[in-house]
Amino acid sequence: MSQSYIDLHLHTLFSDGISTPEEVAKEAHNMDLAAIALTDHDTIEGCQRQAEACVEYGIEFIPGTELSTDIQGHEMHLLGYFLDIENEELIRETTRYQENRTNRVHDLVQQLNSIGVGLHADQVFDLAKCKAPGRPHVARALVKHGFCGTTDEAFTRYLRKGAPGWTPKVNAPFEEGIRLIHQAGGIAVMAHPGLNKIDHLIPDMVRAGLDGIECWHSKHPKSTTKRYREMAARLGLLSTGGSDCHGPGKGHPIIGTVRVPYEILDEMKRRLPRVSSNMQI
Repeated sequence: MSQSYIDLHLHTLFSDGISTPEEVAKEAHNMDLAAIALTDHDTIEGCQRQAEACVEYGIEFIPGTELSTDIQGHEMHLLGYFLDIENEELIRETTRYQENRTNRVHDLVQQLNSIGVGLHADQVFDLAKCKAPGRPHVARALVKHGFCGTTDEAFTRYLRKGAPGWTPKVNAPFEEGIRLIHQAGGIAVMAHPGLNKIDHLIPDMVRAGLDGIECWHSKHPKSTTKRYREMAARLGLLSTGGSDCHGPGKGHPIIGTVRVPYEILDEMKRRLPRVSSNMQI
């Protein structure tokens, strides 16, 4: 029997991706993926459409999100899987996370204005057309309105940490994110640890209830994947993975290019506190 693969880290235009849920499902089908998860930033808004699109293509779907949290002064993205998207507290709290994102866009634009860049917040929101706007939308607006030639230039000149247009975002505490995911029936996973540079805090995260580490990622070389898989095994954590695809960028979408075996999803299901119909749409 041939090996089946999954992609558990995907974004759509409901956050900072540029593809619709339907387009993501089609690309997943083209890549012959057996299962995918939608993990838009600080929202579950696109999960219903993604679920319906996956039914059309015969792909298993896991509702998820990617929460922006802080731990000991470091930003840490927390992936939540198998979420009950009708959970009232999850809906209420992700709405608050989205308000933090909206406020940050206003702060970024105000900072850009203070250094002579005449971008308007409405220009960002008109482009974003979602409830979870972020720096990528500001970057795209800077390009669209002629302040930068590319989004890479926008980040380098203005939006990366330490650049003259950068302002911090107010995030929820890590422990709050863990609790929010768990009370919605989900599994909490540390996103792209190789990019975070906070391995020394992982034991603290485990004590707070972390369930897994995203070992496979499009920016993790094989050696990094191997290191985090060994760490996960040592700490009794799940190993998960995905491409972190945001849609077509330079060339083709990277969805499915990080080869995560389906057996990883089986192990995640075994760790669920319960498996009920409201966890998978």
